[in-house]
Amino acid sequence: MQDPFGRSISYLRVSVTDRCDFRCVYCMSEDMSFLPKTEVLSLEELDRLCGTFIRMGVRKLRLTGGEPLVRRGIMTLIDSLGRHLQTGALDELTLTTNGSQLEKYAVDLFAAGVRRINVSLDTLQADKFAAITRWGKLDKVMAGLKAARAAGLQVKINAVALRGVNDDEFDEMIAWCGREGFDLVLIEVMPMGEMGDATRLDQYLPLSMARAQIQRRWTLDESDYRTGGPARYYTVRETGGRLGFITPLTHNFCESCNRVRLTCTGTLYMCLGQNDAADLRSPLRASDGDADLEAAIREAISRKPKGHDFVIDRRQAPTAVPRHMSVTGG
Repeated sequence: MQDPFGRSISYLRVSVTDRCDFRCVYCMSEDMSFLPKTEVLSLEELDRLCGTFIRMGVRKLRLTGGEPLVRRGIMTLIDSLGRHLQTGALDELTLTTNGSQLEKYAVDLFAAGVRRINVSLDTLQADKFAAITRWGKLDKVMAGLKAARAAGLQVKINAVALRGVNDDEFDEMIAWCGREGFDLVLIEVMPMGEMGDATRLDQYLPLSMARAQIQRRWTLDESDYRTGGPARYYTVRETGGRLGFITPLTHNFCESCNRVRLTCTGTLYMCLGQNDAADLRSPLRASDGDADLEAAIREAISRKPKGHDFVIDRRQAPTAVPRHMSVTGG
């Protein structure tokens, strides 16, 4: 599959649920209203949709949420998708998680063919973690990370850079990830979902500033390491670990975008930062055959835009798109 700008679409991110057991301040409102179950695709329908994308050229599949591991029966889907790894049709099956359920599922994930996971963790301080996630408990995530490492999973820590919240912890997190053997990726706040103007603007920290701060202590060597995602990586000379930056606002990565995003309702977003979307649930349910579904996917890819319109500025509304990050899965 190629979009209008000649980019090959080989990476599908699938939000298997909009529900989560955390309420992170940059992702959700505390009083979130979730989708009724009647609107959410069944695990069998998600399996069929993913299989169609893989047939059409997707080589990397990432499951997201919400929190993917809180979906009832999720391992049934992950086990089924693992068959595409065995046939060679899929290069990688992975997921992004908040880590709360990893202690329970780490061994099963590895058995299904998952080898690498992203864990969202913005602080190493328990009180601050509780404040950021509202409902989360740091010790539970740490137990999950220990279980993941014991199961053989490679771990990448995703940390959203929050001005005045965790910007004093970057050095500590780099050192900790170096000791644990985890990669670390810092991410700029993205203007998605209504959070309140002051909250969004006050959260935003340009990663150019974070990098300058980090380089006062650490030596960052250029790296050609890539995972297929948007992070640009460096090797931290003092620890040997990898440090990545995802900068949708200060330096966007649209020119090399190979991704589309499928929600748990069967809506396909061709760009995280645009509102245009395609309904795949209707053709999926209209026929047992996949011809109409494939046609709908091709038509959607033909509308993939050149880039996003993310802006955070006090002179204009800080919300580029109205849906929350948890709806699209990041």
